[in-house]
Parts: sequence; C-alpha cells; structure tokens
Amino acid sequence: MEYRKLPHGSEQISVIGFGTSSIGAAGEREIEAAMTMALENGVNYFDMASADAAPFSAFGRALAGRRKDAYFQIHFGANYEGGRYGWTTDLDTIKRSVDWQLSALKTDYIDFGFLHCIDEEADLRHVLQEGILDHILALKQQGVVRHIGLSSHTPAVAQLALDAGILDMLMFSINPAYDYSREGEFAIGGVEERQKLYRRCEAEGVGISVMKAFSGGQLLDAGTSPFGRALTEYQCIQYALDKPGVLTVLPGVRSREDLKRILGFGNAAPEEKDYSVLGTFAPQEAAGACVYCNHCQPCPAGLDVGLINKYYDLSLAGDALAKSHYASLEKKAGDCVGCGHCDSRCPFHVRQGARMQEIRAYFGE
Repeated sequence: MEYRKLPHGSEQISVIGFGTSSIGAAGEREIEAAMTMALENGVNYFDMASADAAPFSAFGRALAGRRKDAYFQIHFGANYEGGRYGWTTDLDTIKRSVDWQLSALKTDYIDFGFLHCIDEEADLRHVLQEGILDHILALKQQGVVRHIGLSSHTPAVAQLALDAGILDMLMFSINPAYDYSREGEFAIGGVEERQKLYRRCEAEGVGISVMKAFSGGQLLDAGTSPFGRALTEYQCIQYALDKPGVLTVLPGVRSREDLKRILGFGNAAPEEKDYSVLGTFAPQEAAGACVYCNHCQPCPAGLDVGLINKYYDLSLAGDALAKSHYASLEKKAGDCVGCGHCDSRCPFHVRQGARMQEIRAYFGE
C-alpha cells in the first residue's frame, strides 16, 4: 500500500481508502470481515457517510484493540436516528448523531470531523454562522476532533471554505466525467474551475479525499458513460490520484469481493492504470492542458514531464514550496532537447517542447 502524508499533520494516509455508502446491504458479518480485510491490507482511511447505520457497530467490533490503525472521516450533518441516512444542518440533531456514531464505533475521538455535503453557499453560511463549525472547533480544542474537513460537489463553495481558512481536508467528487462533462447532477464547474480548486488545495496544504471516482459506476459501462466508452476502476483511481492535492480515493465497497478487486490496483501494471484514452474524447476546452498523466514517458532526456508541469502550475497558483520542489529535480525544463517525443505522445495535445521553454524561463534557469 502506498501512503501520502497529510500536509496539516503527520498522518500517513493510504491512497486507497474505504467508502461505506453501499456496504450496509451486505450484513454486519460481511461488513466486519471487509473492515478486517482492509486493515490487514494496509487500508487506513474510512469514510463513514453510509447509506444506513449498519457499518458503525460492525466497524467498532472489527477495530477493537487497534483504533490507531484507522482514520475515520465522520460527517457532522449525516443523521442515522431512523436507521437510514438523512442530511441535516440542525445543530442538536448533529450532536446526537455524532455522539451515537462515536458510541457505535467504540471510540472517543474523531480523526476528521467534516461539515457534511455543503453544496450551496447558503448552507455554508448556515454552518459557519449558526454554531455547527463552532461546535466542531470546540471539540477540536478538547481533542475529540483532530482535523476539520468539508465534503462538497461544488467548486465555488469549496473555494469559499478555503477562503475561511478552516480546512485540513476536502472531500470532493473527482472523475473524468465530472471534470470534462456538464452532464449529471454533480458535474459542477468547468474543467479549469475544477483544476484550479485541486491546485489551490495542494498549494495551501489541504488534502483531498476523493468520492465518486467511478461516477456512481457510470464510467465503468459504455452504455452509461457520458463518453460512450467504458473506463476501468484502475484508470479512474489513477486519474484521481494524479490530481494535485489528492491523498486518497474512496471507492464504494459493497463486499470483500469488491475490496479484493480494488486492492489489486497496488500491483496492477502501468498500462492497466493508463487513462490516456481520455484524450480521444475530452472536450475541446481540455486540449492543451497537461493533466500530469505521464503518457509521454519515457522522456529520451530523462525529464519527468508531468512533475515539471505540476510544479509550474502549483507555483503559478501560489504554492510557496513548489519552486523549491522544482529546484530539487535532477532534470529540469532547461534540459529538454526539443526532440518532440512528448509532443507526439501527449493525448491532450500539449505542446510540451514549447512549454518546457516557458517553464525554463519562469524558473530562471
């Protein structure tokens, strides 16, 4: 298992996490077994926005004696009082629900306390002004909440939350359909608006946990994909992991069979993860923008073209560390020999040779 460090902390988070939205239907024995299997395979990040209450007590039993092996993403606004998921911004209801979740999980602290599913500016104003954020901050002072996060599908709302300076983590929906299509309920914002959000998160040290990496399964079936062509789970996972700021991807796990298949990502060959086919059906506005897929590799001159582009974009976005990261690269943009290899291979039609000269000038080589 690969791990990525939380910038606003010391936590090392598994790149493959565990989404619980659909596992409740499997029954508590299967849920407990899946949780145990995940822990045994190095998965340590668990999102607890489930469709029902079933996973909580099962996870509590599976985690007995090994609480430090898991990071829980708990949502202040997900309500399970009736046994099924409900969304609320009522503070008293939130307090009762979170207390119940802690009791069922057999824990006395929350690794990541999230403002839950805030997609409208009015809802963000409500949680910021009506005591919900203050409640989470008070719990953080007490040591009950370790980090604060937000889940949203709306780039503009996420940007406002970043403006408030409250976030350590953002849960956001990332997949090619949402980034490159305006179809569907959650395909909010154009490609550049969404990419700008990812870059800002990395620049400001806010980690991203990815939901809906498969677009609710639509991307895995040519009949439901907005592109008319199916992608694989591994292509979608790699696509999300290549975005700036992303620490972990949270596929919805329904059973141990699902989990076993997802865990195969770690040993999959590079060609199984290669999502460069996107270049054949991404919209016109996506052309000419490097997405750091490294389909241009191997560079004859030894440059990591994707990483060079990433540090350049992050530096433009205001990441103070990006310049020093770039300076530490063994091969820099100025080492480009202009052979045209990357230009000919780029699925997004980026003129990388010309861009290397632009980057060289920017960093003053």
